[in-house]
Amino acid sequence: MSARPVPFLHVYFAFAAGYLFSYLLRTVNAVISPELTRDLGLSSGSLGLLTSAYFVAFAAMQIPAGMLLDRYGPRRVEPVLLALGGAGTLAFALADGVTGLLVARALIGLGVAVCLMAPLKAISAWYPPEKQASLAGWIMVAGGVGALAATTPVEFALRFMSWRGVFVALSVFAFAVAAWIWWRVPDTAHPVASGGFAAQWAGVRTVFGDPRFWWIAPLGAFGMGSFMAIQGLWSVPWLMEVDGYDRAVAAQHLLAMSAVILAGYVLLGMFATRLARRGIHARHLFALGFALNGLALAAIVAHVPGSIVWWSLYGLGAAVNILAFTVLGDGFPRALAARANTALNLLMFVGSFVTQWGIGVIIDVTRSGTGADVAGGLQRAFTLVLALDALTYAWLLLGWKRHAVHRSTATAG
Repeated sequence: MSARPVPFLHVYFAFAAGYLFSYLLRTVNAVISPELTRDLGLSSGSLGLLTSAYFVAFAAMQIPAGMLLDRYGPRRVEPVLLALGGAGTLAFALADGVTGLLVARALIGLGVAVCLMAPLKAISAWYPPEKQASLAGWIMVAGGVGALAATTPVEFALRFMSWRGVFVALSVFAFAVAAWIWWRVPDTAHPVASGGFAAQWAGVRTVFGDPRFWWIAPLGAFGMGSFMAIQGLWSVPWLMEVDGYDRAVAAQHLLAMSAVILAGYVLLGMFATRLARRGIHARHLFALGFALNGLALAAIVAHVPGSIVWWSLYGLGAAVNILAFTVLGDGFPRALAARANTALNLLMFVGSFVTQWGIGVIIDVTRSGTGADVAGGLQRAFTLVLALDALTYAWLLLGWKRHAVHRSTATAG
């Protein structure tokens, strides 16, 4: 930890702007999907593939990102990658086919790969452990604002400019944020000894070989991954094709869901530490949140009246996703924390990619195989997601007695 603590507000808004950009780009395709489909003649499978290219690139960068952040620090790593993300955003605006969109979307995923991990690394370096959960919660608030910005505000902007114009504006924002972080954020202290690549890689293997990691990973990877896939793309097609709303009403549903997620992040930032003092720890909140998330998705799939309520609760339950890193970290020594976090983040985004693309494939297969419409394909796909959510949640419960209070004594690599 640095000898002179960095005032949180001194760096918060620079980090927050980066994570806002990351989350907005993660979810914006849900709102512009009708334009992409119409302008470029995309099938459901192609739409899911190009949107999920973000998750593939993001996931592929996680392990290298953990090593880069440990070696060079957030100030040096995040601006370089954000500039790459800005270039990808501009390329997306200029693309005229699926291949160009795929490459651009992958560049965006690479560029925003550390927008959460960088501030988490800085928080762990600069602030005492008892403050870190709350500070991480405030970083997540910025993601919630980004999700809000990707809903009704983007839908409103599309009334005055094309989706390409929106992405040009976002690319300018990315370059500005990269410069802001470089100017505003101080360096973290360099490690006395990194142990070299081999030692760091041994630590990665230690994480993936630990049973506690695989207790958390299934729900973290699929529960949160499927939520990001649905929020980031398939929510609007469901609301329009299955529930019969127009895009403005669908965007209002996403706005309400994002507002509730934002409120959940704020509440975690304000009360997580206080609840822990009363015996309600991160693992309890994590389990409770994903129980709510699954029940809300069941109500959506079953067409229970009050869709905006169920979509909002679906988001509220997922707001505990940041606690997966806290629960995981309880079982690893501090020197392995960054590699454990990026390993879990890797699986979350692999889960997002598989689910986002897979839903599109299921829609196409259902339409060609049974003659059903898009709504029928979405119904089948969401039902499968719900079943897999239930299985991963059951796995968490089965391992609760063994892992819930386990603290690893393994040494770091």
